[in-house]
Amino acid sequence: MNKHVAIITFNPAYDLVGYTNKIHYGAINSLTTTGLHAAGKGINVAKILKYLDIDITVSGFLGKENKDGFQKLFTTMNFYNYFKLVEGRTRVNVKVTEKNSSLTEFNFSGFTVTQQDWENFSNDSLIWLKKFDILCISGSLPKGIRLSSFTQWMKKLNECCPFVIFDSSEETLVAGLEAHPWLIKPNYHELETLVGKKLPTIEDIVTSAKSIQKKGITNVVVSLGSQGAIWVTATEKWIAKPPLCHVVSAVGAGDAMVGGMIYGLCMNYSSEHTFRLATALSALTVSQGSVAISDRAELDTMMARIVLHPYQTMITGETQ
Repeated sequence: MNKHVAIITFNPAYDLVGYTNKIHYGAINSLTTTGLHAAGKGINVAKILKYLDIDITVSGFLGKENKDGFQKLFTTMNFYNYFKLVEGRTRVNVKVTEKNSSLTEFNFSGFTVTQQDWENFSNDSLIWLKKFDILCISGSLPKGIRLSSFTQWMKKLNECCPFVIFDSSEETLVAGLEAHPWLIKPNYHELETLVGKKLPTIEDIVTSAKSIQKKGITNVVVSLGSQGAIWVTATEKWIAKPPLCHVVSAVGAGDAMVGGMIYGLCMNYSSEHTFRLATALSALTVSQGSVAISDRAELDTMMARIVLHPYQTMITGETQ
């Protein structure tokens, strides 16, 4: 195995996570608090991989004023810390899951990255990232980082690292796609935004993912919430569906899936085993309300319950 993995989160957050039966807009809502975490999409991916015994290096930006929670996490999880401190505070996000599994997020603003901060990071990172086999870039960009500068940095990463995994949304996702990362993981809403139309059927989603894959992105994984996920490559199309789970919190489910995909790559697993693992990790995260693996036997049990088929098998009964 011996693959070196780095995960970059430019815009981390302290996540205040809660649960309620239903959000009543314009009124007082009583929530069950399920956690307050030093988090961010890339941090969640790092946690999953560390629970699976992969050594992880984390990097990005942190606000100087409230850095302690993150630095405590890095020490506790034994992450190698390459984060750069900038003036200001790391943001706070509020994430509320409803009984119907809907996730509503309130993402507050945080620090601003100066041009000098960005130049220092981008120049340094292109040197130290050369020693890594797999690089994951997750989450949004903080204020101050120009999309054009981010795209150029992403393009240069292809010269440093053979496997770049990218998971973001909105304008950051569009900017990163110009660099043709090795794997992306939009949800189906994000995929609809990318292709500019509604995708009401599985066939529509697969066709659209395939169109993006043909533009130079080797792997497109589309998360479908409780309906599972689809993975499209140049030669394969897989569809995975988890069992019905009691939803505690949907926060981090997509990140857990990304972690599973990276772990499969680290371990040289088959496509089928990798996707089954990734889907199981996502389902466990939803059902337990935290990004963690407390019991490997429980993970094995969940993997056995994942319904996984090549896409053609689902449609025509044929095998690939």
